[in-house]
Amino acid sequence: MELRLTPPTTVTAGAVRAPTRPPSLEAGGAAEVAGASGFGQAFKTALHNVSAAQNRATQLQTEFQIGNPNVSLEQTMLAMQKAQIGFQAALHVRNRMMQAYTDVMNMQV
Repeated sequence: MELRLTPPTTVTAGAVRAPTRPPSLEAGGAAEVAGASGFGQAFKTALHNVSAAQNRATQLQTEFQIGNPNVSLEQTMLAMQKAQIGFQAALHVRNRMMQAYTDVMNMQV
């Protein structure tokens, strides 16, 4: 990841010029600079994985309840536990992020 910073103001011949934004920030915002390996992308991927695990657990529960012989109780319970652990982990990360945000907002400048 390469991020070029420009000075806030540039003085030329006694005049102050407004800062310019790097070309990478002009159209796409910070997401293009961060790339696919940023925290936001990782968190989004993790949430999609948790959602998929919950959907899979729900599907296995339904299949087991209707009597599908290819779905065992152990398989269903394991999928449910994986989904629950993933959800709890995502919830803890969200709570920590909110706490960090609150702490930063309450800082005196």
